Amino acid sequence: MDPSRAFVTNVKRLIVKVGTAVVTRGDGRLAVGRLGALCEQLKELNSQGYEIVLVTSGAVGIGLQRLRYRKLVNSSLAELQNAQFELDGKACAAVGQSSLMALYDTLFSQLDVTSSQYLVTDTEFRDTSFRKQLSETVKSLLSLKVIPIFNENDAVSTRRAPYEDSSGIFWDNDSLAGLLAMELKADLLVMLSDVEGLYSGPPSDPNSKLIHTYIKEKHQCEITFGDKSRLGRGGMTAKVNAAVCAAYAGIPSVITSGYATDSIIKVLQGKCVGTLFHRDAHLWTLVKELGVREMAVTARKCSRQLQAMNSEDRRKILLDIADALEANESLIKIENEADVTAAQNDGYEKSLISRLSLKPGKISSLAKSIRVLADMEDPIAQVLKRTELADGLILEKTSSPLGVLLVIFESRPDALVQIASLAIRSGNGLLLKGGKEAKRSNAILHKVITSAIPENIGEKLIGLVTSREDIPDLLKLDDVIDLVIPRGSNKLITQIKNSTKIPVLGHADGICHVYVDKSAKVDMAKQIVRDAKIDYPAACNAMETLLLHKDLSSNGLLNELVSDLQHEGVTVYGGPRASSLLNIPETHSFHHEYSSMACTIEIVDDVQAAINHIHQHGSSHTDCIITENHEVAETFLHGVDSAAVFHNASTRFCDGARFGLGAEVGISTSRIHARGPVGVEGLLTNRWILRGSGQVVNGDKGVIYTHKDLPLQTPL
Repeated sequence: MDPSRAFVTNVKRLIVKVGTAVVTRGDGRLAVGRLGALCEQLKELNSQGYEIVLVTSGAVGIGLQRLRYRKLVNSSLAELQNAQFELDGKACAAVGQSSLMALYDTLFSQLDVTSSQYLVTDTEFRDTSFRKQLSETVKSLLSLKVIPIFNENDAVSTRRAPYEDSSGIFWDNDSLAGLLAMELKADLLVMLSDVEGLYSGPPSDPNSKLIHTYIKEKHQCEITFGDKSRLGRGGMTAKVNAAVCAAYAGIPSVITSGYATDSIIKVLQGKCVGTLFHRDAHLWTLVKELGVREMAVTARKCSRQLQAMNSEDRRKILLDIADALEANESLIKIENEADVTAAQNDGYEKSLISRLSLKPGKISSLAKSIRVLADMEDPIAQVLKRTELADGLILEKTSSPLGVLLVIFESRPDALVQIASLAIRSGNGLLLKGGKEAKRSNAILHKVITSAIPENIGEKLIGLVTSREDIPDLLKLDDVIDLVIPRGSNKLITQIKNSTKIPVLGHADGICHVYVDKSAKVDMAKQIVRDAKIDYPAACNAMETLLLHKDLSSNGLLNELVSDLQHEGVTVYGGPRASSLLNIPETHSFHHEYSSMACTIEIVDDVQAAINHIHQHGSSHTDCIITENHEVAETFLHGVDSAAVFHNASTRFCDGARFGLGAEVGISTSRIHARGPVGVEGLLTNRWILRGSGQVVNGDKGVIYTHKDLPLQTPL
């Protein structure tokens, strides 16, 4: 359940308002399918004990359709030639109301639900006796599980136009729904529209975004409303006005899609659908914004305490974390297995479940990696260069933590351990946001790790963000977060890059190639290709495309490699040449990351063709050549512009731990800052320290610059 929707647990009585655009189709006819789905939802909720009042529009639109037909049937040929179908709206309402109610009665009767009809006008609500009797009658009907259906009686309404009669108690069915919510003391108002909720602009505008929680102080002046309903009077403006009035009277309101078959049920399940209106929403937003900012600010403060420690004390923190992980392995395993079971029940893909699972020996492996990291040379405040600028004026270039890292990752709970240990070793504060599918695993790992951090540093050195809705707010904090590292799908990484001013380090795809040259040794080629694909197919450094020299078809190696992969259970797809030669399905795209037991195969003319293919379809991650020709190998190694390029070695070696970095926060395909597996060094920047003895610039008068390189260590 979304935290902002927790109020639904207390909902007993709800008002459901359905708009004209939901009740009718584009041609004005009744949308029987949508109304049937609506009635089925209300039937289910009615049987669960909810008290439901329905406010419906649509009578005018339906009446208009029927009277147009009647006008057409009763017109002479001359009248048809000069047909003017200007029909009285009140007449349309009178005709349409009977048709609309007849349909509701039929649909509810089929579901064994009784409904009742109320036609009201705004003038009736001026009478306090009427309002009292209305409440009593509705209360009586609801106690019998009858669903009252309200509609404004447009046929006899004396109001001239909506929005002009300011003295009116309500001015359309939207405001009627809001009024009834207050009059009948409802717990929730749900307004069904032809769009998913309130957008920041017209829903047809691709730049418009769905607003999940409406903040009057924020959104009132920012939103641009589109056209009103095509047949009804209200449109989104009227719905917002009604929802705001109800919300500020203490009745939460939600505008959501009436086209979905389960939108009301989802609202009552606490799911984040549609736009929520709540009188306390402005407080939630402020608390949330302060919350994530406070997390980042506190992480920076704790990181400065960490940097002030001596090297041995920082090392001991990592060793304590490694011990704590091993001591709590059984508890971690229980939580992880719960996540895996939930993911399987929810129908997640096998590749995601594979990344989610902490397989036997994984905790021990992680603890070992942390100990390796602890035993590495302290990376903080290392003097990288010393220069004498002038006599007695010494400049030092030193290593320094970046500050606060925000790492957003999917599926893999082991990533949390690696990232946290690297952040501590590099002296950085850290905010972590894992995928919901690993919620329990991440929570227990975070608890175990932070419990090993001494009190003088503070466990808030590493913050765990649990709500997905916090991500947009975090990405705005470019003044307190120094680097964002997304680990996950192409979609995730692209979205983050497009949503923040904070520098982003990562790779969008892991489309890794293995090119088998004509001089490759048969056994070596088989071994490397097999390992690159099936050792861990879900990894970003797994082979996704196998490129084969054209001459391999003549010596049989091409067929052997393909046969071996298929024997291991790998589904193979071919490019135009390979699919034709090998009689395998043709791939829909070379730029595709399978992350599973599948790969693409294509035939190329030579090493240069392989390089060109990689540059055109690859992702600059990791690419490999298998060849015994030294010249061809060097051409490939220097010609392929990827973060990692290998000769006669599996792409699976592209990993921080295997590179001796201790661990990695991810693999970067960026060309600025870090590239390839990012370990401790990739989380550091530089500082300049100048030691003088009273020197001043003064227009450079009297300063004799020497710019002489000095030893990194001052001789004893």
